Amino acid sequence: MNTMSVSRRKFAQLLGAGAAATLVRPRLSFAKPTQPNATSSTAGGTVVRLSANENPYGPSPKGLQAITDSFGIACRYPDEHNNVLIEKLAKLNGINHDQILLGDGSGEILKLCAETFTGQQRGPLIAADPTFEAILKNAAANGAKVVKVPLTNSFAHDLPKMLTAARGSLIYVCNPNNPTASITPKDELRDFIAKTPRETMILVDEAYFHYADSPDYESVIALTKDHPNLIVSRTFSKIYGMAGLRCGYCVAQKETIDRMRPYQMWDSVNIMALAAASASLDDPDQVPNGQRLNSEAKMFVTSELARAGYKTIPSQANFIMIDCRRPVVPLIKAMKEQNVHVGRLFPALPNHMRVTIGKKTEMETFVSAFKQVTA
Repeated sequence: MNTMSVSRRKFAQLLGAGAAATLVRPRLSFAKPTQPNATSSTAGGTVVRLSANENPYGPSPKGLQAITDSFGIACRYPDEHNNVLIEKLAKLNGINHDQILLGDGSGEILKLCAETFTGQQRGPLIAADPTFEAILKNAAANGAKVVKVPLTNSFAHDLPKMLTAARGSLIYVCNPNNPTASITPKDELRDFIAKTPRETMILVDEAYFHYADSPDYESVIALTKDHPNLIVSRTFSKIYGMAGLRCGYCVAQKETIDRMRPYQMWDSVNIMALAAASASLDDPDQVPNGQRLNSEAKMFVTSELARAGYKTIPSQANFIMIDCRRPVVPLIKAMKEQNVHVGRLFPALPNHMRVTIGKKTEMETFVSAFKQVTA
Protein backbone atom coordinates (compact mmCIF):
# COMPACT_ATOMS: atom_id res chain seq x y z
CA MET A 1 0.00 0.00 0.00
CA ASN A 2 1.25 3.48 -0.86
CA THR A 3 1.25 5.18 2.54
CA MET A 4 1.65 8.60 0.96
CA SER A 5 -1.78 8.55 -0.61
CA VAL A 6 -4.59 6.64 1.08
CA SER A 7 -8.11 7.38 -0.05
CA ARG A 8 -11.25 6.93 2.01
CA ARG A 9 -12.10 3.91 -0.15
CA LYS A 10 -8.67 2.39 0.50
CA PHE A 11 -9.14 2.95 4.21
CA ALA A 12 -12.49 1.18 4.11
CA GLN A 13 -10.92 -1.69 2.16
CA LEU A 14 -8.11 -1.88 4.69
CA LEU A 15 -10.61 -2.21 7.53
CA GLY A 16 -12.56 -4.80 5.61
CA ALA A 17 -9.45 -6.88 5.07
CA GLY A 18 -8.59 -6.70 8.74
CA ALA A 19 -12.11 -7.61 9.78
CA ALA A 20 -12.23 -10.57 7.41
CA ALA A 21 -8.99 -12.11 8.65
CA THR A 22 -9.18 -15.36 10.57
CA LEU A 23 -7.84 -14.51 14.00
CA VAL A 24 -7.29 -16.10 17.36
CA ARG A 25 -8.25 -13.87 20.29
CA PRO A 26 -5.07 -12.85 22.12
CA ARG A 27 -4.73 -14.22 25.63
CA LEU A 28 -4.89 -11.17 27.86
CA SER A 29 -3.98 -11.42 31.51
CA PHE A 30 -3.81 -8.88 34.30
CA ALA A 31 -0.74 -10.77 35.47
CA LYS A 32 1.16 -9.49 32.42
CA PRO A 33 1.54 -5.71 32.70
CA THR A 34 2.68 -5.39 29.08
CA GLN A 35 -0.66 -6.65 27.79
CA PRO A 36 -3.52 -4.29 26.89
CA ASN A 37 -5.79 -3.44 29.80
CA ALA A 38 -3.43 -5.21 32.20
CA THR A 39 -2.76 -4.10 35.72
CA SER A 40 0.72 -3.49 37.01
CA SER A 41 2.93 -5.70 39.10
CA THR A 42 4.25 -4.15 42.29
CA ALA A 43 6.60 -5.13 45.08
CA GLY A 44 3.56 -6.53 46.86
CA GLY A 45 2.40 -8.61 43.91
CA THR A 46 0.00 -8.29 40.98
CA VAL A 47 -2.66 -5.62 41.30
CA VAL A 48 -6.26 -6.55 40.50
CA ARG A 49 -7.72 -3.42 38.91
CA LEU A 50 -11.47 -3.18 39.52
CA SER A 51 -11.65 0.59 39.80
CA ALA A 52 -12.40 2.07 36.38
CA ASN A 53 -15.23 0.03 34.79
CA GLU A 54 -12.95 -1.20 32.02
CA ASN A 55 -13.53 -4.33 29.95
CA PRO A 56 -10.87 -6.83 31.09
CA TYR A 57 -11.11 -8.90 27.89
CA GLY A 58 -9.91 -6.11 25.63
CA PRO A 59 -10.84 -5.16 22.07
CA SER A 60 -12.18 -7.45 19.40
CA PRO A 61 -9.47 -9.49 17.63
CA LYS A 62 -10.73 -7.94 14.42
CA GLY A 63 -10.21 -4.52 15.97
CA LEU A 64 -6.68 -5.41 17.03
CA GLN A 65 -5.89 -6.62 13.51
CA ALA A 66 -7.31 -3.44 12.03
CA ILE A 67 -4.99 -1.39 14.26
CA THR A 68 -2.00 -3.35 12.97
CA ASP A 69 -3.13 -3.00 9.37
CA SER A 70 -3.49 0.77 9.75
CA PHE A 71 0.06 1.41 10.97
CA GLY A 72 1.02 2.51 7.47
CA ILE A 73 -1.38 5.46 7.52
CA ALA A 74 -0.58 6.63 11.03
CA CYS A 75 1.24 9.55 9.40
CA ARG A 76 -2.07 10.87 8.07
CA TYR A 77 -4.69 12.99 9.80
CA PRO A 78 -7.88 11.03 10.42
CA ASP A 79 -10.46 13.59 9.31
CA GLU A 80 -11.14 12.16 5.84
CA HIS A 81 -11.62 8.68 7.30
CA ASN A 82 -14.23 9.57 9.92
CA ASN A 83 -17.01 8.84 7.47
CA VAL A 84 -16.16 5.13 7.31
CA LEU A 85 -17.12 4.73 10.97
CA ILE A 86 -19.96 7.24 10.83
CA GLU A 87 -21.62 5.39 7.96
CA LYS A 88 -21.53 2.12 9.91
CA LEU A 89 -22.93 3.77 13.02
CA ALA A 90 -25.71 5.44 11.03
CA LYS A 91 -26.73 2.09 9.54
CA LEU A 92 -26.50 0.34 12.92
CA ASN A 93 -28.72 2.91 14.63
CA GLY A 94 -31.11 3.55 11.74
CA ILE A 95 -30.32 7.25 11.52
CA ASN A 96 -28.83 9.74 9.05
CA HIS A 97 -25.12 10.35 8.62
CA ASP A 98 -25.44 13.98 9.69
CA GLN A 99 -26.96 12.97 13.05
CA ILE A 100 -23.64 11.60 14.37
CA LEU A 101 -20.67 13.37 15.89
CA LEU A 102 -17.59 11.32 16.78
CA GLY A 103 -15.60 12.07 19.91
CA ASP A 104 -12.42 11.18 21.76
CA GLY A 105 -14.40 8.74 23.87
CA SER A 106 -17.85 9.75 25.08
CA GLY A 107 -15.93 11.93 27.55
CA GLU A 108 -15.32 14.46 24.78
CA ILE A 109 -19.02 14.40 23.89
CA LEU A 110 -19.93 15.22 27.51
CA LYS A 111 -17.41 18.06 27.52
CA LEU A 112 -18.78 19.43 24.24
CA CYS A 113 -22.32 19.41 25.63
CA ALA A 114 -21.20 21.30 28.74
CA GLU A 115 -19.38 23.90 26.65
CA THR A 116 -22.18 24.28 24.11
CA PHE A 117 -25.24 24.30 26.36
CA THR A 118 -24.16 25.50 29.83
CA GLY A 119 -22.44 28.55 31.23
CA GLN A 120 -23.13 31.91 32.82
CA GLN A 121 -24.97 33.13 29.71
CA ARG A 122 -26.71 29.84 28.88
CA GLY A 123 -27.88 28.05 32.00
CA PRO A 124 -27.04 25.46 34.65
CA LEU A 125 -26.39 21.74 34.44
CA ILE A 126 -28.97 19.53 36.14
CA ALA A 127 -27.67 16.09 37.15
CA ALA A 128 -28.38 13.22 39.51
CA ASP A 129 -26.53 12.68 42.75
CA PRO A 130 -24.56 10.50 42.53
CA THR A 131 -23.72 10.19 38.85
CA PHE A 132 -20.66 10.28 36.59
CA GLU A 133 -18.85 13.46 37.63
CA ALA A 134 -16.97 14.40 34.46
CA ILE A 135 -19.69 16.56 32.94
CA LEU A 136 -20.32 18.25 36.29
CA LYS A 137 -16.69 19.35 36.34
CA ASN A 138 -16.86 20.39 32.69
CA ALA A 139 -19.90 22.58 33.34
CA ALA A 140 -18.40 24.14 36.46
CA ALA A 141 -15.21 24.97 34.53
CA ASN A 142 -17.43 26.61 31.91
CA GLY A 143 -18.87 28.92 34.58
CA ALA A 144 -22.18 27.10 34.90
CA LYS A 145 -24.11 26.42 38.07
CA VAL A 146 -24.42 22.69 38.80
CA VAL A 147 -27.67 21.52 40.38
CA LYS A 148 -27.62 18.03 41.91
CA VAL A 149 -30.86 16.11 42.39
CA PRO A 150 -30.69 12.98 44.61
CA LEU A 151 -31.63 9.65 43.08
CA THR A 152 -34.92 8.07 44.13
CA ASN A 153 -35.14 5.28 46.71
CA SER A 154 -34.88 2.80 43.83
CA PHE A 155 -31.73 4.57 42.57
CA ALA A 156 -33.44 5.91 39.46
CA HIS A 157 -33.16 9.51 38.29
CA ASP A 158 -35.79 11.68 39.94
CA LEU A 159 -36.96 13.06 36.61
CA PRO A 160 -39.86 15.22 37.89
CA LYS A 161 -37.54 17.06 40.29
CA MET A 162 -34.88 17.40 37.61
CA LEU A 163 -37.43 18.92 35.25
CA THR A 164 -38.63 21.33 37.92
CA ALA A 165 -35.04 22.51 38.45
CA ALA A 166 -34.42 23.05 34.75
CA ARG A 167 -34.81 26.45 33.13
CA GLY A 168 -33.34 26.60 29.65
CA SER A 169 -30.49 24.41 30.82
CA LEU A 170 -28.84 21.05 30.14
CA ILE A 171 -30.17 17.96 31.92
CA TYR A 172 -27.78 15.02 32.17
CA VAL A 173 -29.22 11.51 32.51
CA CYS A 174 -26.74 8.64 32.80
CA ASN A 175 -28.70 5.47 32.04
CA PRO A 176 -27.58 2.93 33.24
CA ASN A 177 -26.19 5.22 35.89
CA ASN A 178 -22.59 5.35 37.04
CA PRO A 179 -21.80 4.64 39.91
CA THR A 180 -25.00 2.84 40.97
CA ALA A 181 -25.39 0.54 37.91
CA SER A 182 -29.13 1.23 38.17
CA ILE A 183 -31.55 2.23 35.44
CA THR A 184 -34.29 4.79 35.04
CA PRO A 185 -37.36 2.96 33.63
CA LYS A 186 -38.05 3.46 29.95
CA ASP A 187 -41.64 4.69 30.36
CA GLU A 188 -40.56 7.35 32.88
CA LEU A 189 -37.73 8.50 30.61
CA ARG A 190 -39.96 8.64 27.51
CA ASP A 191 -42.54 10.71 29.39
CA PHE A 192 -39.84 13.01 30.72
CA ILE A 193 -38.37 13.63 27.27
CA ALA A 194 -41.83 14.37 25.88
CA LYS A 195 -42.59 16.90 28.65
CA THR A 196 -39.25 18.74 28.63
CA PRO A 197 -39.46 22.16 26.92
CA ARG A 198 -37.47 22.32 23.69
CA GLU A 199 -35.26 25.11 24.99
CA THR A 200 -33.96 22.70 27.64
CA MET A 201 -31.40 20.25 26.27
CA ILE A 202 -31.31 16.62 27.44
CA LEU A 203 -28.16 14.49 27.30
CA VAL A 204 -28.71 10.77 27.88
CA ASP A 205 -25.44 8.95 28.48
CA GLU A 206 -25.73 5.32 27.31
CA ALA A 207 -22.14 4.23 27.95
CA TYR A 208 -23.36 0.99 29.57
CA PHE A 209 -26.22 0.36 27.14
CA HIS A 210 -24.97 -3.06 26.01
CA TYR A 211 -24.94 -4.49 29.54
CA ALA A 212 -28.55 -3.61 30.38
CA ASP A 213 -30.96 -6.53 29.97
CA SER A 214 -33.95 -5.37 32.02
CA PRO A 215 -37.31 -5.21 30.20
CA ASP A 216 -37.68 -1.77 31.85
CA TYR A 217 -34.69 -0.42 29.92
CA GLU A 218 -34.35 0.80 26.35
CA SER A 219 -32.16 3.14 24.35
CA VAL A 220 -33.64 6.53 23.47
CA ILE A 221 -31.69 7.00 20.23
CA ALA A 222 -34.90 6.48 18.23
CA LEU A 223 -36.48 9.45 20.04
CA THR A 224 -33.93 11.91 18.64
CA LYS A 225 -35.97 11.94 15.42
CA ASP A 226 -38.84 13.78 17.13
CA HIS A 227 -36.96 15.71 19.82
CA PRO A 228 -34.46 18.35 18.68
CA ASN A 229 -33.34 18.90 22.28
CA LEU A 230 -32.27 15.26 22.81
CA ILE A 231 -28.65 14.06 22.58
CA VAL A 232 -27.58 10.46 23.20
CA SER A 233 -23.94 9.55 23.83
CA ARG A 234 -22.30 6.16 23.33
CA THR A 235 -18.76 4.84 23.76
CA PHE A 236 -16.45 2.09 22.53
CA SER A 237 -14.76 2.03 25.97
CA LYS A 238 -17.03 -0.56 27.60
CA ILE A 239 -18.40 -3.58 25.73
CA TYR A 240 -15.92 -3.00 22.88
CA GLY A 241 -12.95 -2.90 25.27
CA MET A 242 -11.38 0.26 23.82
CA ALA A 243 -11.06 2.48 26.91
CA GLY A 244 -7.41 3.21 26.13
CA LEU A 245 -8.03 3.94 22.46
CA ARG A 246 -10.63 6.67 23.07
CA CYS A 247 -13.56 6.60 20.68
CA GLY A 248 -17.18 7.55 21.23
CA TYR A 249 -20.02 9.34 19.52
CA CYS A 250 -23.34 11.04 19.99
CA VAL A 251 -26.63 11.02 18.13
CA ALA A 252 -28.83 14.11 17.78
CA GLN A 253 -30.61 16.12 15.14
CA LYS A 254 -28.37 17.81 12.58
CA GLU A 255 -28.99 21.30 13.95
CA THR A 256 -27.87 20.19 17.41
CA ILE A 257 -24.75 18.53 16.01
CA ASP A 258 -23.97 21.74 14.11
CA ARG A 259 -24.19 23.72 17.37
CA MET A 260 -21.69 21.40 19.07
CA ARG A 261 -19.17 21.03 16.27
CA PRO A 262 -17.47 24.46 16.61
CA TYR A 263 -16.41 23.58 20.15
CA GLN A 264 -14.68 20.37 19.10
CA MET A 265 -10.95 20.01 18.59
CA TRP A 266 -10.02 19.10 15.03
CA ASP A 267 -9.18 15.46 14.37
CA SER A 268 -9.88 14.42 17.95
CA VAL A 269 -10.36 10.72 17.15
CA ASN A 270 -7.07 9.08 16.16
CA ILE A 271 -6.64 6.82 13.15
CA MET A 272 -6.07 3.67 15.24
CA ALA A 273 -9.27 4.23 17.21
CA LEU A 274 -11.24 4.73 13.99
CA ALA A 275 -9.83 1.51 12.55
CA ALA A 276 -10.49 -0.53 15.68
CA ALA A 277 -14.00 0.83 16.21
CA SER A 278 -15.03 0.22 12.61
CA ALA A 279 -13.70 -3.32 12.58
CA SER A 280 -15.23 -4.06 15.99
CA LEU A 281 -18.69 -3.33 14.65
CA ASP A 282 -18.12 -6.10 12.11
CA ASP A 283 -17.30 -8.68 14.80
CA PRO A 284 -20.53 -10.57 15.61
CA ASP A 285 -19.00 -12.15 18.72
CA GLN A 286 -17.67 -9.13 20.60
CA VAL A 287 -20.91 -7.91 22.15
CA PRO A 288 -22.58 -11.25 23.05
CA ASN A 289 -19.33 -12.68 24.43
CA GLY A 290 -18.78 -9.59 26.54
CA GLN A 291 -22.32 -9.70 27.85
CA ARG A 292 -22.08 -13.39 28.74
CA LEU A 293 -18.72 -13.16 30.50
CA ASN A 294 -19.79 -10.08 32.44
CA SER A 295 -23.05 -11.72 33.50
CA GLU A 296 -21.34 -14.91 34.68
CA ALA A 297 -18.71 -13.10 36.74
CA LYS A 298 -21.29 -10.68 38.15
CA MET A 299 -23.60 -13.50 39.20
CA PHE A 300 -20.70 -15.21 40.97
CA VAL A 301 -19.61 -12.16 42.95
CA THR A 302 -23.11 -10.99 43.92
CA SER A 303 -23.97 -14.50 45.09
CA GLU A 304 -20.83 -14.63 47.22
CA LEU A 305 -21.56 -11.22 48.69
CA ALA A 306 -25.15 -12.22 49.47
CA ARG A 307 -23.92 -15.32 51.31
CA ALA A 308 -21.68 -13.04 53.36
CA GLY A 309 -24.68 -10.82 54.20
CA TYR A 310 -23.97 -7.89 51.88
CA LYS A 311 -26.54 -6.34 49.53
CA THR A 312 -25.80 -4.84 46.14
CA ILE A 313 -27.85 -2.40 44.09
CA PRO A 314 -29.35 -4.44 41.20
CA SER A 315 -26.80 -3.97 38.43
CA GLN A 316 -27.47 -3.29 34.77
CA ALA A 317 -23.84 -2.54 33.96
CA ASN A 318 -20.34 -4.03 34.17
CA PHE A 319 -19.90 -3.01 37.80
CA ILE A 320 -21.72 -3.31 41.10
CA MET A 321 -22.36 -1.06 44.08
CA ILE A 322 -22.10 -2.80 47.45
CA ASP A 323 -23.68 -1.55 50.67
CA CYS A 324 -20.80 -2.08 53.09
CA ARG A 325 -22.85 -0.88 56.10
CA ARG A 326 -19.94 1.28 57.23
CA PRO A 327 -17.82 4.16 55.89
CA VAL A 328 -16.21 2.93 52.69
CA VAL A 329 -13.01 4.99 52.61
CA PRO A 330 -11.12 2.80 55.14
CA LEU A 331 -12.27 -0.28 53.21
CA ILE A 332 -11.03 1.15 49.91
CA LYS A 333 -7.65 1.73 51.53
CA ALA A 334 -7.60 -1.73 53.09
CA MET A 335 -8.47 -3.35 49.75
CA LYS A 336 -5.63 -1.44 48.10
CA GLU A 337 -3.25 -2.88 50.69
CA GLN A 338 -4.47 -6.30 49.51
CA ASN A 339 -3.52 -5.26 45.93
CA VAL A 340 -7.17 -5.02 44.92
CA HIS A 341 -8.15 -1.59 43.60
CA VAL A 342 -11.84 -0.69 43.77
CA GLY A 343 -13.79 2.45 42.92
CA ARG A 344 -13.41 5.83 44.57
CA LEU A 345 -15.67 7.39 47.19
CA PHE A 346 -18.99 8.78 45.96
CA PRO A 347 -19.99 11.22 48.72
CA ALA A 348 -23.74 10.78 48.22
CA LEU A 349 -23.33 7.09 49.11
CA PRO A 350 -20.53 7.08 51.71
CA ASN A 351 -21.13 3.47 52.75
CA HIS A 352 -21.17 2.00 49.24
CA MET A 353 -18.27 0.51 47.30
CA ARG A 354 -18.21 0.48 43.50
CA VAL A 355 -16.50 -2.58 42.04
CA THR A 356 -15.88 -3.27 38.36
CA ILE A 357 -16.73 -6.77 37.15
CA GLY A 358 -13.43 -8.32 36.08
CA LYS A 359 -12.63 -11.85 35.04
CA LYS A 360 -13.87 -14.74 37.19
CA THR A 361 -10.43 -15.24 38.74
CA GLU A 362 -10.20 -11.55 39.59
CA MET A 363 -13.60 -11.60 41.24
CA GLU A 364 -12.51 -14.61 43.31
CA THR A 365 -9.51 -12.56 44.46
CA PHE A 366 -11.81 -9.64 45.22
CA VAL A 367 -14.20 -11.76 47.30
CA SER A 368 -11.33 -13.17 49.34
CA ALA A 369 -9.86 -9.71 50.01
CA PHE A 370 -13.27 -8.18 50.76
CA LYS A 371 -14.03 -10.85 53.35
CA GLN A 372 -10.68 -10.20 55.01
CA VAL A 373 -11.07 -6.43 55.27
CA THR A 374 -14.68 -6.64 56.49
CA ALA A 375 -14.12 -9.42 59.03
